[in-house]
Amino acid sequence: MGRFLLSSLKEAAVVAAATTAAAAGGQSLLGTIKIAVLPVAKVFTLCFLGFLMASKYVNIFPANGRKLLNGLVFTLLLPCLIFSQLGQAITLHKMLQWWFIPVNVFLGAVSGSIIGYVVVTLVKPPYPYFKFSIIQIAIGNIGNVPLVLIAALCRDTSNPFGDTETCSTQGTAYISFGQWVGAIILYTYVFHMLAPPPEGTFDNEDGNVPLKIPQKDGSPENVPLLEQEASSMDSNNSNKGKMKSFLLFVYEKLKLKQILQPPIIASILAMVIGAVPVLKKIIFTRDAPLYFFTDSCIILGKAMIPCILLALGGNLVDGPGPGSSRIGVRTLVAIIIGRLILVPPAGLGIVTLADKLGFLPADDKMFRFVLLLQHSMPTSVLSGAVANLRGYGKEAAASLFWVHIFAVFSMAGWIILYLNILF
Repeated sequence: MGRFLLSSLKEAAVVAAATTAAAAGGQSLLGTIKIAVLPVAKVFTLCFLGFLMASKYVNIFPANGRKLLNGLVFTLLLPCLIFSQLGQAITLHKMLQWWFIPVNVFLGAVSGSIIGYVVVTLVKPPYPYFKFSIIQIAIGNIGNVPLVLIAALCRDTSNPFGDTETCSTQGTAYISFGQWVGAIILYTYVFHMLAPPPEGTFDNEDGNVPLKIPQKDGSPENVPLLEQEASSMDSNNSNKGKMKSFLLFVYEKLKLKQILQPPIIASILAMVIGAVPVLKKIIFTRDAPLYFFTDSCIILGKAMIPCILLALGGNLVDGPGPGSSRIGVRTLVAIIIGRLILVPPAGLGIVTLADKLGFLPADDKMFRFVLLLQHSMPTSVLSGAVANLRGYGKEAAASLFWVHIFAVFSMAGWIILYLNILF
């Protein structure tokens, strides 16, 4: 009788434990979905408010206002956020630990380009949009959108990455650390890939690619700078003139003016100051004499998230425009599927392999989460700016519109998967 009672108690304990585990698992799944969906819902809400203010029913956020707000975000608010958050988190030791972040950005562009080439080859878009479609699939938003998602995620006290301040500071620092690589890729690889087709092939008035073809006889891009300077050089200063011309030649060819944008300059300054202990103590320590500057940047940086989301939502009020008809529905669908569905699994494979090889800091979940986010974002808004420079402005606007609309759903799904994998 005693043995039977003991056996019954053991069975009851096993059943109770199994029931508790199942309930905990269900609660964990629901909690994961909540944590993943809420940041996206916050982003959608702020974008909708921007859309509403820019609509004809309210009309207090016109195109000129959105343009000015975009400029303010890009030249002041975003650099302040990057400088304050990255500078406080970075050290020389951490820079050596975080080496895989810029490598991950580069590998993301390579894998995205390969996937884009395969998809575009199968779809066969109109001739002038072959390389354009590859870029729309290959280059993701590794800056603004991840920063917004991390900020929204960390505001929730139930987030799995720790307290709000640590979560936000680490996430922003990781994202900012890789932005300089993205800028180099944009203004070298993307700029080259989006070179317009030969002159006369398509006409702007007929609804095809607006061309910006440099003239062979007059454009500074086609006339070697050494020859330009040689005509004005004095014989006594020829060596100095040649050196100056060479530096100007390198400056133009590397597109340094385009690469050194305010957010990139802020990242470089933050890394340089953060890597030098004396400078970091003077500027980023709370009781330091120059901390007032960092504190001012923190205040301005907090305004970046709502401003950029309002501007993004307002920009959607014009819809996709005529660019959709130029690209074609088939090509747009291919870009959406390639960027939002096919690229993230490749990124997951890259990050998983790097983790297996020991390239990632041990037990740093936020580090891995940011790496995964870099592969799961919609097409880069800055790639649209480069496309506009190369004559594909309306087509890029249409692609960005549709990709960002569907990204609301894809990002939530991928975040749920990543959180389940990490935790």
